[in-house]
Amino acid sequence: MTTLLIIVHIVVCLFLIGIVLLQHGKGADIGATFGGSSQSLFGSEGPLPLLNKITTLAAIIFMGTSISLAYISANRSSGTVMSEVKVQAPAPKTAVPKGPATIPLPAQKAAPATSATPQKTMPVEQNSQPR
Repeated sequence: MTTLLIIVHIVVCLFLIGIVLLQHGKGADIGATFGGSSQSLFGSEGPLPLLNKITTLAAIIFMGTSISLAYISANRSSGTVMSEVKVQAPAPKTAVPKGPATIPLPAQKAAPATSATPQKTMPVEQNSQPR
C-alpha cells in the first residue's frame, strides 16, 4: 500500500512540475498591456482554462498523497533496525587463573659501575610557613 502511494506521489509530483511549466504566466500580460492588447491588466479572466483545472486537480492529489504518507509514517509500528540482525552464540569463556599472575621479566644486564661517593640530599623543612 505504501509503495503504491509513493509511486503515485512521485508521478503526480513530476506531472505537476510539467503542467506548471507549460502554463502561461500572468506577468506576461503586463508587457502586452502597453502594446495595445485587448485583454485588460486587472480585469476578470472569465472561466478557468483547461490547464488551470488540471493543475488544481494535480495539486489536490499531491497534497492528499503527502498527508497520507505523513500519517502512515507517523503511525507505523515501532520497529528497530536491529530486528533483522541474526544473533550469534556468545564466545566461550576462558579459564581465569585463581592466583596472582606472574610476568617473566627480561634478563637484566649488569649496571655500569658508578662512583663510590654517595649523593648528598637536601634536608626538607617540616614546619615551614609561607611569609
